[in-house]
Amino acid sequence: MTATPTESPSPPLAEARAVSKRYGATVALADGRLTVRTGESHALVGRNGAGKSTLVSLLTGLQAPDSGGIRFDGAPAPALADRAAWRAKVACVYQKPTVVPDLTVAENLFLHRQPTGRGGLISWRRLRAEAAELLGHWDVRVDPGARTGDLRVEDRQMVEIARALSIGARFIVLDEPTAQLDSREIDRLFTRMRALQEAGITFLFISHHLQEVYEVCQTVTVLRDARWITTAPVAELPRAALVEAMAGEAVTATANAPRHAVPAEAPLVLDVAGLTGEGYTDVSLGVREGEVVGLAGSSGSGKIQLAETLAGLRSPRSGRASVLGRPLPFGDVAATLRAGVACVPRDRHEQGLVFGMTVGDNATLGVLDRLGRYGFVPPARKRALATALIERLGIRTEGPAQPVSGLSGGNAQKVVMARALASDPKALVLVNPTAGVDVRSKESLLARVDSAREDGTAVLVVSDELDDLRRCDRVLVLFHGRVTAAFPAGWHDHLLIAAIEGVSGAGDGAGTDAGPPSAPGPVGPVPPQNPPEGKRP
Repeated sequence: MTATPTESPSPPLAEARAVSKRYGATVALADGRLTVRTGESHALVGRNGAGKSTLVSLLTGLQAPDSGGIRFDGAPAPALADRAAWRAKVACVYQKPTVVPDLTVAENLFLHRQPTGRGGLISWRRLRAEAAELLGHWDVRVDPGARTGDLRVEDRQMVEIARALSIGARFIVLDEPTAQLDSREIDRLFTRMRALQEAGITFLFISHHLQEVYEVCQTVTVLRDARWITTAPVAELPRAALVEAMAGEAVTATANAPRHAVPAEAPLVLDVAGLTGEGYTDVSLGVREGEVVGLAGSSGSGKIQLAETLAGLRSPRSGRASVLGRPLPFGDVAATLRAGVACVPRDRHEQGLVFGMTVGDNATLGVLDRLGRYGFVPPARKRALATALIERLGIRTEGPAQPVSGLSGGNAQKVVMARALASDPKALVLVNPTAGVDVRSKESLLARVDSAREDGTAVLVVSDELDDLRRCDRVLVLFHGRVTAAFPAGWHDHLLIAAIEGVSGAGDGAGTDAGPPSAPGPVGPVPPQNPPEGKRP
């Protein structure tokens, strides 16, 4: 009797096998693993810096892994130079649209591959007809003749998906697709995703909002510290366990040290009421003299836009803000500085430093009007102030005359901090103040936060780094542009991360005087891990 051969399971639609990627001394991905099955919506989650973007760049053929391999349908990925083959395998819809806003929907759908007629000229009739047919087939309800830049964000995303599907891709990476959508638009996007899944389309869904993972995904993979942590069915992974997998057991075991409360009678320095602008809505908060308040949230939370508004880089649509009772000028950095608010911006390369100038010039740039009159600044006065700032911040430099371009990243960031402190501000707004610096420089910069507190400065720290937020007396969490939770000093890492990721119940306080958040329950162990293709962590 002949045995009936067992049918082998079909290979994964997409797979990353222990891939790694380095950029010089920086390990962007040490052990990236991912197994995506046909027809599923697979979530890829992890905190900022976990390696998600690097893994996506490898999955979409933008870069080659240093080790490990990418496979599609069981076969090795195409060569990087074969862009047509990659486009037929996978497409990515990024936060920032890749459509050309001034072209029509039809023109974007068939960009660089327009149907032609006699003489090789574009057949506009065929272009519109084929665009309408494509949109109708995938139930994308937009006008092929509409200017793409006039579409709603969700419709632009669907146009990008339709364009990828028309090329042949059946695996779509959605990178933070809900970051710019409201709740009603998110619901419509998820409805469309489910319909496309039923038609055989597979999604890799990247989001900081864990609530959405449970709404739309069947499987989730967690990265932490550039390494694969676990892959599990969403239905079998409790939310507390998912947060624990992202945060790590070591950091969730203990709470951060509580601080002495700032006296209630301390003057209110920075007062924000009902502020609404691009990325944030109806935000109210206050920072008292000698208080450090943290502002946390995912990349699409609106925290950066809010900070830049308070620093004079943006103007809100409505609401007010004041410094010691005086209205804060919006959209004018110089006026904001005169009002008593100094800022360390998020990007020292583009916003923080003038690389053609010296250390001394950069450090004193914001206070030249105090050093001299009628535009004349005595060199000796500027040099004396720059030298004092260099000593105060511990900047390792040859002196004020050294070009700032010759400094290390940590010392360059100290120069940015020095310039902010040079004006003796009443309020200090710090945006990602320790980004891209070494451990020693990081500690030195955070020590300046403590010094500012002791000097009575009101400090607002906006950061993705938990170490930056540990120095704070309170941490407010922004989610979809609104303050949704408030944590007093002494918070547990996993509770704060849960609130940042939008897990229900992670915190119930909001506003400047909110009490401690309610816990989402004990964090249990991560369920049995499911390594791709039998591999173990």
